[in-house]
Parts: sequence; C-alpha cells; structure tokens
Amino acid sequence: MEINRKLIEQFYNELDERSRETLDKSAEKVIEAKRRGGKVAVVTGSGPNIHEGVTTLIAELISKDIVDGVTTSSAVVNHEMGGVLDRVKMCPARQFGLPEDKMPRGDVFEFTDMTDEQLDALSEEMILDRGLLSKRKDCEGHFVIKAAANMAYPMGLRTEMLADEIHTVCRQTGLPFEVVAGWGCDERTMLGAAARKGVPVLVTLPQLVGGGHVGLAVGDSIAIAERSRRIAALMGSADVIIESAVALTQEIHDGPFETYTGHGIWSWWQHQPTYSLKDKTLIRFDLDENLRKAQDLQKQSAMIQEAINKGLPKTKLSKIPFRMEMSAFARHEGSLPVIGDIGMIWPVFALRIADALGTELDFMSYKQETDDGKQMRQWIVDNIKPFSRQKMWQGLAAFGRG
Repeated sequence: MEINRKLIEQFYNELDERSRETLDKSAEKVIEAKRRGGKVAVVTGSGPNIHEGVTTLIAELISKDIVDGVTTSSAVVNHEMGGVLDRVKMCPARQFGLPEDKMPRGDVFEFTDMTDEQLDALSEEMILDRGLLSKRKDCEGHFVIKAAANMAYPMGLRTEMLADEIHTVCRQTGLPFEVVAGWGCDERTMLGAAARKGVPVLVTLPQLVGGGHVGLAVGDSIAIAERSRRIAALMGSADVIIESAVALTQEIHDGPFETYTGHGIWSWWQHQPTYSLKDKTLIRFDLDENLRKAQDLQKQSAMIQEAINKGLPKTKLSKIPFRMEMSAFARHEGSLPVIGDIGMIWPVFALRIADALGTELDFMSYKQETDDGKQMRQWIVDNIKPFSRQKMWQGLAAFGRG
C-alpha cells in the first residue's frame, strides 16, 4: 500500500498548535525508547480505533517491532476475529417475519455480504438458515461497511459460537482467550500479529463487556487476578504508554499493582510484585479538550493534587466534567495529551516514528472521511480474513509440542 505523505502532512497541519507540539514530543519519546531498546505499549479502545484503521496500523507496528504490547476491549477482539471490517446489508427486519421486540433499535436485520461459495464453505462448520439467506439478495436494504462479526448474519453468530470453542481450548491450556484467538486471526490484526511475534494483547477488566459471548469467554478464560497481573507486567515493562481513544483506564492509572498514581501500596506492603508509572511517558490521543484543561489546571496551580490531598471532589473544584483517568494523567509529569481526531493523529505519529527508525510500513491508516480512508476501509474488507479454525488448531498443536 503506497503511503500518501502529502495527505499525512495535511493532517498534521490541521491539528492545533499545541497538539502539533505534543505530537512531535510524543514521537520523539517513542523514537528515543526504541533506539535504546525500550518498549512501547498501546492502550486502545474500540469504536473509532476499528473504523479509522488504527487497530490495523497498530498490528503493522507490532509486526515491525515498534509496538511491544497492547491492551484493548472484547469488542475489538470480536471484530478482529471477524476480519476487522466487513460489508453488510442492513434490512428492515419485518420482511423476514422476525419478532420486532427481539430486533435491534430501528427493527434492523443485517446480512454479511458473502458469495454462495463462501456460504457453502461456512456450512461445513455451522448450520445455516438457507431459507433466510435466500432472501438477502432481493430484499429491501442498503450496504454499509462496519465493524465485522457484530450484528450481521451469519458471521456475527459464527463468532459467538467460536467464542465457546476457543474458551474450551483456554481451559485445556490455561492460556488467555486472546492468545488462542490470535492463533486463528489474520496476521494483519493486532491479535494475529501479536500471536506470531509472541507479544501480549490483553483485554482490560473494564473493557470485558461489549463483545457478546466473546466478552464472556475472554472474562472466563483466566482469573481476574491473573489478568490484572499480566496487564501490570505489560505496563511495567513499557517505557512509553500510548492511550488511543479509550475510556476507563483505571487499571493503568489506578490499578491494584501500580504504586505512583494507583492503589499498589498495599500490594507492595504485602510483598507482591508492583510497578510504577514514575519516569514513564504517558501519551493520550483524545478528542476531549477537558483532558488538556485538567493538565493545565494541575500545572498552573497543582489544583488536581490539592483536591486529592484535601479529599475534595475534583469535578466541583476544577469546574470541568472529570473522567476518572484524567486524575492520574493530569498529575503525571510525563503525560502528553494530543487533542484531535485519531484518524489524523495516528498516520502522522506512525510515519514519523517509522521514518526515524528506518522502517518501511506496508499499511497506513487514514481518516475515514477522506478518499484514502475510504480506500483503506475497502482494502481491509477485501484483504483481512476472518478467524480460521484450522489455524487455531495448528496453533494448539504447536503449543502442545512446546
């Protein structure tokens, strides 16, 4: 995929001056860390990270040894198992005699855009409602590209069923769901790239909900304490932590094993392993201007730390809507907020780092509203394949051989 450097430069220029400054500093921190053999972790949300091609770009950065670990949501695991993005036909459900009270809001039923040959291959692993599928071509509806393996038949149902199968393998091996799923995922997904590189991709505790049965299976695959411990190990090993359009990052800023901004003091007190965010670089890509305002308040008057010291509510004192993760981020000396659209920020950021490290990227994401973004999304639909059961079983065999 040829990189549109002119468009990426345009993205950079469209950011406000302060965001350009912090983006420059953020890229420099990653470049410095990688040159000295340090590690970079990415903390992703779902939603825009999928639609803007960011998770696919992160997968590329994993493959090129720039990103060394990821935390994400069960929804992202679900979508990556389905092929990240797919094309679906959205139809009024009343055409099919389906009960309206069981349909999503708007009485919508979706079909995955699949050829008859693809459906025949799929029928070897699951029972298909051929009568329902026979109506998909001539029924009223329209096509859209959206997050894969979600609400569309039959691929959404397939992923839900696969979750139970993967969970069985997890119980046999003691491995997290994300590892086993990674064996069967396309190598251009974060899960697939991480499985091939042997780096961790883990769903955080607050992000377990959102992937249907996938989320349940992820949560049940290993104990909560073990998941927290693995995430702590990932965060502790990283020199730079990049947060991308994500909420609920308590485990990073307020977790049970982190001692600088979190609650790790009692884990340390009881001689358990802990880690500290002190001296790390925290980068956050976010649309919320209040994140930067909170940091400004702390820098100008130490207001956030003062509120904590006095036991006062931070929202009332700061006069801004206060998300939990803002507290530690605003107080951390190494935090860098980049305010803007991640569809614009990530291409600039990734290309800057790759160029400095002499790395050639084979994939680039773009803001989805641009022509390049539309082409990128179609490329993902056409090229990133859904989960392969055969690859998963091959991965299990290789694991068994040690």
